[in-house]
Amino acid sequence: MRVPLSWLREYVDLPAEVSGRELAEKLIPIGFEVETVHSSGAGLSGPLVVGHVLEIEELTGFKKPIRFCQVDVGAENGGVRGIVCGARNFKAGDKVVAALPGAVLPGDFKIAARKTYDHVSDGMICSARELGLGDDHSGIIVLPSDVPVGADAIELLGIRDEVLDIAVTTDRGYCLSMRGMARETAIAYGLTLRDPALLDTPAPTGNGFPVTLADPTGCDRFVARAVRGIDPLATTPLWMQRRIQLAGMRPISLIVDITNYVMLEIGQPLHGYDLHRLTGGITVRRAAPGEKLTTLDDVERTLHPEDLLITDGSGPIGLAGVMGGASTEVHEGTVDVLIEAAHFAPATIARTARRHKLPSEASRRFERAVDPNAAAAAAQRAVDLLVLLGHGEADPEVTVASTQPHPPAPIAIDAELPGRVAGVAYERAAVVRRLQEVGCSVEGTDVLSVTPPTWRPDLTDPNDLAEEVIRLEGYDRIPSRLPTAPRGRGLTLRQRLHRRVGRSLADAGYVEVLNYPFVGKAELDAMGIPETDARRSALTVVNPISDEQPQLRTTLLPGLFATLRRNVGRGFPDVALFETGLVYQPRPGASAPPRLPVDRRPTDEELAALESALPDQPRHVAAVLTGTWERSGWWGEGRAANWADAVEAARTVAAACGAELTVDQEQYEPWHPGRCAVLSLDERIVGYAGELHPKVLEQLGLPPRTCAMELNLDALVPETEVHVRGPRVSGFPVAAIDVALVVSREVPAADVESALVAGAGPLLESVRLFDVYEGDRIEAGSKSLAFSLRLRAADRTLKADEVAAVRDAAVASAARHTDAVLRG
Repeated sequence: MRVPLSWLREYVDLPAEVSGRELAEKLIPIGFEVETVHSSGAGLSGPLVVGHVLEIEELTGFKKPIRFCQVDVGAENGGVRGIVCGARNFKAGDKVVAALPGAVLPGDFKIAARKTYDHVSDGMICSARELGLGDDHSGIIVLPSDVPVGADAIELLGIRDEVLDIAVTTDRGYCLSMRGMARETAIAYGLTLRDPALLDTPAPTGNGFPVTLADPTGCDRFVARAVRGIDPLATTPLWMQRRIQLAGMRPISLIVDITNYVMLEIGQPLHGYDLHRLTGGITVRRAAPGEKLTTLDDVERTLHPEDLLITDGSGPIGLAGVMGGASTEVHEGTVDVLIEAAHFAPATIARTARRHKLPSEASRRFERAVDPNAAAAAAQRAVDLLVLLGHGEADPEVTVASTQPHPPAPIAIDAELPGRVAGVAYERAAVVRRLQEVGCSVEGTDVLSVTPPTWRPDLTDPNDLAEEVIRLEGYDRIPSRLPTAPRGRGLTLRQRLHRRVGRSLADAGYVEVLNYPFVGKAELDAMGIPETDARRSALTVVNPISDEQPQLRTTLLPGLFATLRRNVGRGFPDVALFETGLVYQPRPGASAPPRLPVDRRPTDEELAALESALPDQPRHVAAVLTGTWERSGWWGEGRAANWADAVEAARTVAAACGAELTVDQEQYEPWHPGRCAVLSLDERIVGYAGELHPKVLEQLGLPPRTCAMELNLDALVPETEVHVRGPRVSGFPVAAIDVALVVSREVPAADVESALVAGAGPLLESVRLFDVYEGDRIEAGSKSLAFSLRLRAADRTLKADEVAAVRDAAVASAARHTDAVLRG
């Protein structure tokens, strides 16, 4: 909401010295986010005056039309001056804004008399953009004929002003109006509010314009007022145009501007119909299947059965609360107008605006709920302005179609509740005063009975009222105190392990990212996941943020792939990312979750039913990497990331959890069938790692040889604390031996390594594969694996026969388990 300070002063007697920034400092502590304070007219200085165009000479011989104008700027400003201008939207006799030599326009544009187009231009005739009043540069500003020549245009146009741009949260829809912001300003300064909605409104008559509420749930109040005989030549006064501009809207015509002005002032959206274009009475109803409506933006829209419509005898004439129809819009020749001020259901308007992708200033307010009691006052205010400015005559008939009103229900609140919530002692008198300031009626002593005002539908329970007291007393009054953690408390085992996993991957060179937990069918298709795969069984969000990603993720990889692609596309070819997060796996046969009550604590049975309907939500960890893993330089050649690095990332995660994974070859989408490892713990599959399939990389737009891994982190978390012990360091020398074994090409190296470890016994300190050979010296279909074994005893120096015995036992174990043969 853009709030001009000069307009705000009309409702609150702010001290003259209060600036926009000082007001912002008052509003921020009571819960408003003031994004900017814009100083309109900054950098502008006069003389800027009203000029009267006496004569216009059309200059020829130039590439574009040029005019030399004789402009009377008043005797006190030098009388008649010759000014060169290229605009075509004015004529002799018009009043314009003239910047005289010595003036400085926004952007440090200095005005001086200068020769141009073979004439001396003694000033400049200004457009709205040149004065910082808007973006319109199609023509100069033409003023009403009754403004005095030579008057100060800066004051006349209200150019100098301060505008607060306030981010209004969805629960404070009443602040999308000058009325609401004036109320908050009055509270902040302890001043009296002049409520613009406190108007004398006539009682409804029985013979007003006919209105039928066929859907009282969608529309429970509709006020209709007619004004006839409006002067079609009447224009919007400058002060109103300027206020509408400062509030962020565009002046259009007198009738439209008045409806917009009242909406900005009171917060009640209005709509004007040309009375002569209406056919019969108005009916508010839902759309019928197949109905269509051409809205004011000249777009024909196919309506949905849930759309709430304004209709007459000809059919739909407007999307209720969103946008009017083109068939009944007011135009330049409109003389009789019907003003609509209605109250619509917020959810209905919000869904319609989203469904048709048609947000408007009206729908923005209706979907946040407007004051139902403001409709009559807003209609009366619009009628008064049309009579005053448009010289029309108000019909005595008044239509108010409404259902049985439902006044806000009283809320019982302990007077000490706000203090308990904030941790600050508030006196009862302060609590009552603050609640009354926001418009509540308060009764009672220790337990208060509070009835919220009709413009605050967000106040529904004691905590809402406590929040109002706390924010008005000032969030800055709440002391900053760190809570004292009880002894024996802290992070759980699972939380500590999750942090340890994150640190381990970060130490290994990965960067943590957080992605949205949504996925779409197209992403799973690109990953080549079969239709029968469990990862295809995903929960669909009822109201998704994006129609392309309507499901909750069953794997972390799609989000990581998107982040990787974005980074590579922005010029980062070497990327290693990881993420830990929940995935969502529907429980077979689970029923729909029950709707829990809000007026009491749910029973244990209701909570159990809710828990049984929830999906399983295990925590996964996943990583992706591409490009160079080890950079090249003066120290030697670099190395590209490969499938083994993805497997090592999984082992890093397992080591942080005190587990050791078993690695086997497998085929699992989206990995390359020949470079995919299945990761197991105690014969239970916990994840996969390896290089992605080339077709997947092509579909996802990822670089060649991109690798990834994903683990079920919950499956790695032990039931009891894991104490990772550091290696024992022996003071005795190491005995290093190398073993080359020939095995079938299909035998994984990990199986051979496991057999060596099992046979070597406790003297084995480490084993490392350092060479793989397939060539002429090896039988076809076989490969040679060379391992380095380090042996060491904790209490002695190993003898040659002990080393030989360990070597023989290790080789024998490999022979038994993998048919390995010692290479000669």
